[in-house]
Order: sequence, then C-alpha cells, then structure tokens
Amino acid sequence: MAAADQIKSLIKSFAEGDEARFYATAMQIAASEARNGHSALADELKKLIDNAKVKRPQSFGVVKTFPVNPAQKELNDLLELSHPNEKIKEMVLDPALEKTLKRILDEHKKIEILRENNLAPRKKLLFIGPPGCGKTMSARVLASELAVPLFVIRLDGLISRYMGESIAKLKLIFDSMHQIRAVYFFDEFDSIGTTRQQQNDVGEIKRVLNTFLIQIEKENSNSVVIAATNLPEFLDQALFRRFDDIIQYPLPNADELQRLYKKELHEFKLSKKFNFKKIAGESVGLSYADVHRICEDMVKDYLVYGEGEVSEHRLIAYAHHRKKPF
Repeated sequence: MAAADQIKSLIKSFAEGDEARFYATAMQIAASEARNGHSALADELKKLIDNAKVKRPQSFGVVKTFPVNPAQKELNDLLELSHPNEKIKEMVLDPALEKTLKRILDEHKKIEILRENNLAPRKKLLFIGPPGCGKTMSARVLASELAVPLFVIRLDGLISRYMGESIAKLKLIFDSMHQIRAVYFFDEFDSIGTTRQQQNDVGEIKRVLNTFLIQIEKENSNSVVIAATNLPEFLDQALFRRFDDIIQYPLPNADELQRLYKKELHEFKLSKKFNFKKIAGESVGLSYADVHRICEDMVKDYLVYGEGEVSEHRLIAYAHHRKKPF
C-alpha cells in the first residue's frame, strides 16, 4: 500500500490546488506498487491518472473552488510541466547510449536499496551533442520510465525575464526538487555555463552560474537533474565535475538512420517502396530530428497528393535539402 507520507502529500496537494504535486505523488504511488510486484494495481492507477488528465484539462489552480498556493504559482511560471509517455524501446539509439540510459533507470528503480547502503543513483546528468540528436527525448523517456513528471527550465528565459531575481528563482527550483520528485531538464545550459573568466559576460550570468554550482553540489533529493548543451566547448570546466555522468549524443550512423526511416514510415506502409540502405547512406550527417521532419514531409505528400508523388528520389532530395546550411 502507499506510504503514509505519500497519502498525506496527495491530500494536501489536492487541497492547495497543486496539480503538479498531485499528479507526481499519484504517479509515485503507482511506481511504488509496481516495484512491490503489484503490476496490475500499478497499471490501473496509471490509467486512472491518465484519464483524470484528459477529463480535467484545466489546472487545479484555475478552478476557483481551489485556493492558489503562491509558491506553486511562482514555480508554474518557472517550470514547463509535462507528463511524457515515450518509452526507451521506441527510441533508435547508439547501443552504448542506450545501455547508459538503461543503467540510470535500473539504479533509480533500486533507489531504496542504494540509499540503505549510503549510495545514490546517477541523478545529475549532462547531455552533450548536436541539436536534434535525442537529448530532450531522452529526458522525456527517463521521466516516463520512472513514472514522474518532466519539468523543463529554459535558462536563457529565466535570466532575461527575471533579471536581478534569477538567483532567487534558481534556488526556488532546486528547493522544489525535494518537494516534487521529477526530472528537471535545464535546456540550453550554455546560456549560463560559459566560463566565469569570460570578460564580456554580464555579472548576472556569472552569479547564476556560481549559484547553480553550489546548488547542484549539495542537491540530494530523489529527483533527476539534467543539463543539456550543444556547445560543450563553451562550458566552464568547474561544471563537469559536478555531474554524475556526462553523456555524449552523436549524430546517428547509417545503420541507425536506416532503422529510423523504417520506423517512421512503417505506419503508412511506405517502407516497401524504398532502398533504405541507399537512403541512409545519402543521409549521413543528418540528425534524428532531421529524419523525422523528412518522413513527415513524405507522409504529407502521400496524404495530400497520393502514392504517385512518393518516391525514393524525392526522399533523397529531401535529405540533401536538409544537409544544406541554409
């Protein structure tokens, strides 16, 4: 059965109109039941939660019969909440990268055992790689597999919107990691992670970076903290040792591109028309996001113009177009 603290948190969050904490606690109860071997109950709880989200599209705080928690309202302005449902088996990944992500999940599924032995799972992660190579999707998958919410923090917006207050806002985000177990994804991390010795940097960014270093050093909640960057060469060297794992996201190779094309086009039965090995060879250098957009264009051609307008030549032309730097 659910722990007493979880039940109290569920009731308290409902009373305060704290939608994020309500759903997060409910998902934690479901995950706890799954770990205890009660898979049928866990599945039933997850379905009830999903149905509740569909039937209540408005947040609790919008409903006038629920009081708005001021601290929660402030957090809502800082964090972009979602409840992902993607699974790791649905991703096309480099084998080493897939193994790394599974290891993180395995450690968190055994978090109680690790804590009992004075150990902690990998929970402070730095994702490095070009745009469109799976960093954001991996954050979504980790949240989904752990049955917790995903909070996205866009640091450039945090600084520009709360100039002069960004340090206090950042501390508030780290404080929430103890209250709501979730995956906290700091996107575009290089917006604050630039070297502290950089002469043309504004003082606000340097102070935010120093605060982030202090906060992540002492962070010991059960949440997962992920920072993502396309520009690791610009990061302050002091950042790297603050993370438990630094995970590289390479561009997909020809084999991964071939698998991705087949996966993306399978639903519309277009895969039989193409030599995917040839198409993948012509697509080397593209990202996962590029291939997804190419396949979307092909499906649109099929739906709008008919099967006669769908050809291997056109697919390769779309790939070549994506390779252009403009």
